Amino acid sequence: MPGTFTTTTVTISTGSDETVTDLTDACERFLRENADGADGLLNLFVPHATAGIAVIETGAGSDDDLLAALHTLLPADDRWQHRHGSPGHGRDHVLPALVPPHATLPVIGGRLELGTWQSVCLVDTNKDNPDRQVRLSFLG
Repeated sequence: MPGTFTTTTVTISTGSDETVTDLTDACERFLRENADGADGLLNLFVPHATAGIAVIETGAGSDDDLLAALHTLLPADDRWQHRHGSPGHGRDHVLPALVPPHATLPVIGGRLELGTWQSVCLVDTNKDNPDRQVRLSFLG
């Protein structure tokens, strides 16, 4: 039996601040429209050199804690070899090594199979690029 493959790109406006943007609703909407109740995999991919995808609890401070941890690990200062853009922008190019630009998640019965407190999020520390694309692909 051949599988189903569907893909689309969503545009997310992250503004000029560092953000953790919850994509869970967009993922669930995509699956409602495309998975047709099937089991499979949802892949998210950010085609940007300065953003990543994380599965993390949101709303209880973990998203702010993630940004604080990234500030500790990747300070926005002049230590980076990559120097174009705003001060400290070189660290944004290191971010995808720690927060990868992709995630693959299970889909059961057409629904995203996350834990109780898990959300799918775009992590964007690049203040110079306010608009991001995220590719959602379902393989069922």
